[in-house]
Amino acid sequence: MSKKEKRKSQLQVLKSIGHIAFQQKCFEIEQRLFGSPEWKRSSIVSITISKPPELDTWNIIKRGWEEGKTVVVPKCLPENRQLVFYKLNDFHQLEQSYFNLYEPDPEKSVAVNNESIELMIVPGLSYTNAGYRLGFGGGYYDRLLSVFSGTTVSLAFEEQMVESLPIESFDMQVSTILTDLRRIDCED
Repeated sequence: MSKKEKRKSQLQVLKSIGHIAFQQKCFEIEQRLFGSPEWKRSSIVSITISKPPELDTWNIIKRGWEEGKTVVVPKCLPENRQLVFYKLNDFHQLEQSYFNLYEPDPEKSVAVNNESIELMIVPGLSYTNAGYRLGFGGGYYDRLLSVFSGTTVSLAFEEQMVESLPIESFDMQVSTILTDLRRIDCED
């Protein structure tokens, strides 16, 4: 199965999770994240703004604010496939961009240096226990992770864990995956 087909089938799996199960799974994953040493020791956290059927990240952002963390969110620059992270203090800084993603409006936001990010919460559609991920197809995070030295964590429903993925030379691993059922430390 190609990466494209895998993406499509994984999205179907996510869409098939019922509303109540979805809410409960998001809660379990949030609790695992908030209790993790990675979250506790990080004062600058990057996270994407989710859209259904992805794990909901809006509550995680609110919790980061409550705890006085600096929450930074990415904006995609399609021309060079790069991510620029902006400090998010208020949801009003967001605008809808292409693919209906919510991203920070650069006019209302301050960019941060990627090196200052301590914890990067990396999105994806599927993951292996070794920390490889099937992303959304832009390659933005693989480019970024190849030069990122901070901590990387992915949040996943158990339904997103797979035996194997087609891995290419540029695919970068995350160090930890937190699911609704368990913590997976991925260092080989």
